[in-house]
Amino acid sequence: MNINKIMQRNLITLELDDSLESAKNLFDQHNIHHILIKDKTTLTGIITDRDLWKNLSPTIGTRKETPQDSFILNKKVHLIMARDLITTTEDVSLSEAVLLFHDHKISCLPVVDENKCAIGVITWRDIIKVIAEQYRRKNQDNVK
Repeated sequence: MNINKIMQRNLITLELDDSLESAKNLFDQHNIHHILIKDKTTLTGIITDRDLWKNLSPTIGTRKETPQDSFILNKKVHLIMARDLITTTEDVSLSEAVLLFHDHKISCLPVVDENKCAIGVITWRDIIKVIAEQYRRKNQDNVK
């Protein structure tokens, strides 16, 4: 099975100069863990929810929020994003994708076209879901 059958095509992205507040809002609104960062159409980086929380104060959005906390929300995503991306193309097999996840210790694999434009994304959660569904089908077939 190729990853093009399971990758997410509805991408949630930000531009290099978008703020951490924009990232926080997208993470909260969509309940996601990765946001692809673009420079116009080219994929240039990725930010994870963990990257964001490492840079934010735990008092943001509480009564104890300080002016410094608010200032950090204005920081640009390009300042904290990962730039050395491991990417793949949509014709890669699921097994090859698993090796990329394992070998590079990543949790998200952007799928790009020949122009380095993001066309999809696959996460380790997507792979676990496919494996779980295959396992369930196999066990149901054995019960019959």
